[in-house]
Amino acid sequence: MVVEQIKIGFDNFSYIIYCSVSKKAAIVDPGFDASKALKYISSKNLELKYIINTHYHSDHSSESQRIKNLIPASKIVASEQDGKKLDVKLDIIVSDGDRLKIGEVIIDFILTPGHTPGGICIIVDNKVLLTGDTLFIGDCGRTDLPGGNLAQMYESLHEKIMSLSDQLIVYPGHDYGNKPSDTLGNQKRTNKTLLAKNLDEFSKIP
Repeated sequence: MVVEQIKIGFDNFSYIIYCSVSKKAAIVDPGFDASKALKYISSKNLELKYIINTHYHSDHSSESQRIKNLIPASKIVASEQDGKKLDVKLDIIVSDGDRLKIGEVIIDFILTPGHTPGGICIIVDNKVLLTGDTLFIGDCGRTDLPGGNLAQMYESLHEKIMSLSDQLIVYPGHDYGNKPSDTLGNQKRTNKTLLAKNLDEFSKIP
């Protein structure tokens, strides 16, 4: 299993997940510019199976249709809720507990509303956690945009993310922290949004 983090523009992250045995791959959050990701896929002779959108915001999803046009056999993946907001037709709808395979690599989906109604996080081979705009290094996604919900974000973070293994490596959707990735265990100990003891305390975090 390989997860390649790709910087797009000023602070967006896109990811390539691939199986080193079968060379099958997925791109997560192609963003505004998928040229680096497509070049990487080509350079490694990978077969793109899935285009996965963690949520519908255009800075994460804009290039989904272009990639689909270039690689028609690839399948666009998102949650049902956020899929309705995308300008593309979904091939696969995922929800809490759903699973896909990329060759020998297993990816599990967690529905984590808060930033958007149908935001998802992705666990890769029980080693890596791609968090989109749910969890950043040192912070979490905004809830004051259309579709955002503070209580849902608190629940997603504290009932779903906090219950996951400390050993997972967190790869966020933006480069907002002091490093591009971290262990979930360290985030549990240091991230102010995960340290909040209740919703009221969470709501007062600057």
